[in-house]
Amino acid sequence: MDEKVMVNDILAGVKSDLTAYQTAITECENVGLRQAFQQIRNGDESFQYELFKIAQAKGYYIPAQKATTTEISTVKTELQQ
Repeated sequence: MDEKVMVNDILAGVKSDLTAYQTAITECENVGLRQAFQQIRNGDESFQYELFKIAQAKGYYIPAQKATTTEISTVKTELQQ
């Protein structure tokens, strides 16, 4: 398994974990447990972003083309309605 595959697998796993933490946070009644989940999620988000930057620098990840000003305005308008 090459480095690119490993990095992409880790990124996919962390993305899945972040989704699970968000669900647990929104459904958690216990304040202490909720805060623990939030701390873990925050750490995972930081880890994911650092790994993303490495993957992007090595050419393992190419982001989608940036939205134009018109596209951004259209989405804002649609969301405000």
